Amino acid sequence: MTSLELAVSDRAGVEVARAVGARRVELGVALALGGLTPSLGTLRAAVAAAGPVEVHVLVRPRGGGFRYTADEVELCCDDVAVAVEAGADGVVVGALDDEGELDLDVLRRLVAVADGLPVTVHRAVDVSADPVRSVRRLAGLGVARVLSSGGAASAHQGLPTLAAMVQAAGDVAVVAGGGVRPEHVADLAAVGVEGVHASAKVFVPAGSRLSLGSATTDGVPEGHEATDLATARRLAEAVAGVRG
Repeated sequence: MTSLELAVSDRAGVEVARAVGARRVELGVALALGGLTPSLGTLRAAVAAAGPVEVHVLVRPRGGGFRYTADEVELCCDDVAVAVEAGADGVVVGALDDEGELDLDVLRRLVAVADGLPVTVHRAVDVSADPVRSVRRLAGLGVARVLSSGGAASAHQGLPTLAAMVQAAGDVAVVAGGGVRPEHVADLAAVGVEGVHASAKVFVPAGSRLSLGSATTDGVPEGHEATDLATARRLAEAVAGVRG
């Protein structure tokens, strides 16, 4: 049965996910950068608001790629431990080695620190040398899911690779993410993905002209992204439609 997972950045986003019946949220901040690890306060607020919605915490210490130093790996391990202690339902992680392959040694460490919580490997897999080979290499590692666009700019464009990943994944569930729209859900479900992942985001303009280190250029307005209830509802309806 296809599930809906929403990428959210705060308690309000979790409340939207709960309102539309999403199964999970991926909680991260700075979604415009692909997402970064949320603060402990944000995590606690999300867990408190979630009810039946599972809160899976993104663990990504910085933007700019997925090859991490030893210190950054230690930071990721600490953040996973914090997520476990705060009551998260799972963690979302990823790391690449110098050859552009999934760094299995780092992933094993993160799975161990997660202490039985479900672990999802995020879209680092999409910039790995071969996404299909990468998902095959996750066998036996203790990873529950992999989030992927099939290595393409969007999951819908990556349908053929996603189908191959589903066949190669064994007991690792494949979740389709990347530019997912309601009209894409049926095609994605047809290739056998366990779920679809979307941000359902809307831009909220800033209420002040004062810029604190985030001055805009080229006339781009200041503001932030938030989870949009109407968009999330359309996604939920599309998922319900493929469930029959």
